[in-house]
Amino acid sequence: MVAVEGAPAVALPAETPLQVPLECRLEQGAWQPCTMTIEQMGEHWWLQVGQQRLEFRSNGRGALTLKGSQGAPREVVPVWGNDQALCWDGVCAKGSFPLD
Repeated sequence: MVAVEGAPAVALPAETPLQVPLECRLEQGAWQPCTMTIEQMGEHWWLQVGQQRLEFRSNGRGALTLKGSQGAPREVVPVWGNDQALCWDGVCAKGSFPLD
């Protein structure tokens, strides 16, 4: 809520996560349309690839975890591929996505 002197408090709308259309590839498969949703730039985002949601979280100290639809979160390291794709341990995305 935001209060201005002499005016009633007003609830501000929650910031809408940024959605970016990309192409994704899982484990050397074919490139397919996907969406990157950024909830908090550089800290929390996910890729929606078909029915699969791949969630990324940074601890702010350089460690990045990936949690798929199944299984526990695992630490991954981002690497730029020769095809201008950003990859995280078998999950790759390319397109015009924002970098923090």
